[in-house]
Amino acid sequence: MSTLLQQVLNGLSLGSIYALIALGYTMVYGILKLINFAHGEVFMIGAYAGYFGAIGLGVERYGAAGFPLYLALVVLVLAMAAAALLGVSIELLAYRPVRSAPRLTPLITAIGVSLFLQNAAMLVFSPNPRPYPPILREVRFELGGVIVTNVKLTIFVVALALMVGLNWFIQRTWTGKAMRAVSTNLDAARLMGIDTDRIIRVTFAVGSALAAAGGILFGLDQIMISPLMGVLTGLKAFVAAVLGGIGNVRGAVLGGLLIGLAEQLTAGYLSPDYRDAITFVILIIILILRPEGLLGVVRPEKV
Repeated sequence: MSTLLQQVLNGLSLGSIYALIALGYTMVYGILKLINFAHGEVFMIGAYAGYFGAIGLGVERYGAAGFPLYLALVVLVLAMAAAALLGVSIELLAYRPVRSAPRLTPLITAIGVSLFLQNAAMLVFSPNPRPYPPILREVRFELGGVIVTNVKLTIFVVALALMVGLNWFIQRTWTGKAMRAVSTNLDAARLMGIDTDRIIRVTFAVGSALAAAGGILFGLDQIMISPLMGVLTGLKAFVAAVLGGIGNVRGAVLGGLLIGLAEQLTAGYLSPDYRDAITFVILIIILILRPEGLLGVVRPEKV
C-alpha cells in the first residue's frame, strides 16, 4: 500500500506539471482552433528563464539551503513574465500573419517556430544539459511509510494555486468572460465590440506564463534541463489536453493528472522503459473510443 501511495504522490506531482503545460495548448485551441506545437519550447524557455533568474539573484550564496521564499517567488514571476512576452511575440510575428490562411498553414508555422526555438536555444544555452539550481532546499519526511519531500508538495501546491487562479480569472473577470465569448464565436465576439486581438494576446500570455511555471517546477523535480526538454514533455502535455478534451480548461487539468499517474504507475508496476509509451497508448485509445476527450463535447460545424 505504501508503494502505491508513493507512486500516486509522485504521479500527482508530475501530472500537475503536465496540467500547467496542457492549459496553454487547450486555451489557444479554444480561441483559435490552432495546435501551438511551439508551446513545448515556451515551457523550455521558461525553465531557462528561471535558471538564469536564480543565478542572477545569487542562488550560489545560499548553497543547499535554497532561496528564501520571497526570492523563489521572484524567480517564478520573472520566468512567467519572460515566457508571457515570448508567447505574445510568437503570436504577433508568426501566427497573426497566417490567421486567416487554411488550417494547414498555421500548423506548419507552429512546427517551424518549434524547430527555430529548439535550435536557437542550443546555440544560446549550449546543447548540454544543465543541473537546475537548488531554488528550494529539499526536506524529506515520512508519513505512513511514504517518503514525502517538500519539493513534491510545493510542485503540487503551486500548480494547484495557479490552476485555481486561472479558473477564477476565466470565470470572474471581464477579460476571462471575453475569452469565453471569443472561444464560442470569434466573429460574433468581434461584432459585440470585443477587441479579439487583445484577447488572443492575453490568451497566449497567460498560457505561456503557466508553461514557464511548469518549466521551473519541472527543473526542481527532474533536476536537469536541456534545450530539447520541451519536445517529449510538450507532446505528453498535448496528449493530456486531448485526453481531457482539448479546448476544455478543466479537462486539461484532469488529463494532466491522469497522464502523470499513468506514467508513475507504469514505471512502478511494469517497467520504467514503458513510462513514455503509455502516454501514447492512452492517446490512441482515447482517439478510438472518445475522440472528443473525457470532458469534451461534440459540437456540430457548419460546412
